[in-house]
Amino acid sequence: MTTSAMAESPGVASNAKRRRRYRIGLRLSALLFTAALVAGCQSLVDQPYEANVRPSSKPQIVDEVQKNDPRAQMGAREHPRIVASYGGEYKDAKTERLVARITGALTAVSENPNQSYRITILNSPAINAFALPGGYLYVTRGLLALANDASEVAAVLSHEMAHVTANHGIERQRREEAEVLASRVVAEVLSSDLAGKQALARGKLRLAAFSRNQELQADVIGVRMLGEAGYDPYAAARFLDSMAAYARFTAVDPDSDQSLDFLSSHPNAPQRVELARRHARAFGTEGSIGDRGRDYYLAGINGLLYGDSPQEGYVRGQTFMHGALGIRFDVPSGFQIDNKVEAVLATGPGDVAIRFDGVADERKDSLTNYISSGWVTGLLPETIRPITINGLEAATARAQADRWDFDVTVIRINEQIFRFLTAVPKGSPALETTAEVLRSSFRRMTPEEIASLKPLRVRVVTVQPGDNITTLAARMMGTDRKLDLFKLINALPAGATVSPGDKVKIISE
Repeated sequence: MTTSAMAESPGVASNAKRRRRYRIGLRLSALLFTAALVAGCQSLVDQPYEANVRPSSKPQIVDEVQKNDPRAQMGAREHPRIVASYGGEYKDAKTERLVARITGALTAVSENPNQSYRITILNSPAINAFALPGGYLYVTRGLLALANDASEVAAVLSHEMAHVTANHGIERQRREEAEVLASRVVAEVLSSDLAGKQALARGKLRLAAFSRNQELQADVIGVRMLGEAGYDPYAAARFLDSMAAYARFTAVDPDSDQSLDFLSSHPNAPQRVELARRHARAFGTEGSIGDRGRDYYLAGINGLLYGDSPQEGYVRGQTFMHGALGIRFDVPSGFQIDNKVEAVLATGPGDVAIRFDGVADERKDSLTNYISSGWVTGLLPETIRPITINGLEAATARAQADRWDFDVTVIRINEQIFRFLTAVPKGSPALETTAEVLRSSFRRMTPEEIASLKPLRVRVVTVQPGDNITTLAARMMGTDRKLDLFKLINALPAGATVSPGDKVKIISE
């Protein structure tokens, strides 16, 4: 959860109209589990596969198309929303040079070497890459952490570059004009609200959505670019397998949000993997051709931020800590914490759910008045009472809606109001016990705690004599599934071994 999201999260309304627009209805579906409606790169139209395709000889970039088609301005206009929805840009000179090196090699062999691209590394642990009209390319640091060599990242980028050179974005825009216009209306309505922009980018924005036929065309062009650039052309099939393994790993956690990940927005099937291998065979047999670029790639991502960024706070087991805000709290045993940009969500046994966020304390009113100011639907006014939480001013109340009971707890620190919203099925005794864990554990962090709080990073280590997969996995941090995650990020199949001198990735501070 970012500090900016907390500052701009809907809460205190400046007037009645604003309250109506941003009213927080205490319903489980609307308040705690509003799903991201990502349409992705899948199409309802199942078009036939065409293997013999070529990119457009005149790919359209923003400056050119703006003269004749105002819709092409969407690439430039939606860029800030995309960046906001993925946690901002990830700035690291070493990693940026690595991605630029890969992109440059691919551009040199593309159908139009004069096509310009704007490459953005997104500060998100999601595994994703996509393109917008006009040469806007995006790759998340999460994808870079999963990849094991330059050829795998080249496979993803060449696929996205193919969408640009084949003008897929412009073609798709013209086919879906009605939806584009609807998105524009939504953008105007929500333009003043960061959460609204994020919701639009996650849900209604379909600029990265392509038909099945276009995805297969981009696969063909991408594999061709890989081979001609001297990369291992089989990397496309290999990394599709890695991303599928990642999807299975995250699916074990029912509370994980995969809505911003690659395989939720790109159709994945054995057919695509086999087609990628088939087109790679045009360059030679697997394992005998192409450069993987493993050594310089691992050097380029050594130290890469992994998981939550400092701006969003950290999840460590059952505890959420935010060094910049100087706060921490615990959730009960058995709960899973999901740290999103706009809020921290947690779910536990018995359909119990928690939302934690914060808003700017604009009115400086009493917290009991704040609770009753109109942002809580179903509030029971007689339950509002002031309390003190670890020396901090606070207030609490109950609310009811449909089949759910809610605890509302707000806490003031300086210019911020922090909010806990706990939902349980109506009549559940877990409401008070859950809310009490949150209230009793919420406190300011000490300077020593803040100083010791460090982000997790990708660390590239050399296997030493006596090391094995089990001992290396034991060095992993930030997960209770150390062995599984170690195998996943190193693409190690069942029965694989490591040898002294090998380089592998671990996750640690």
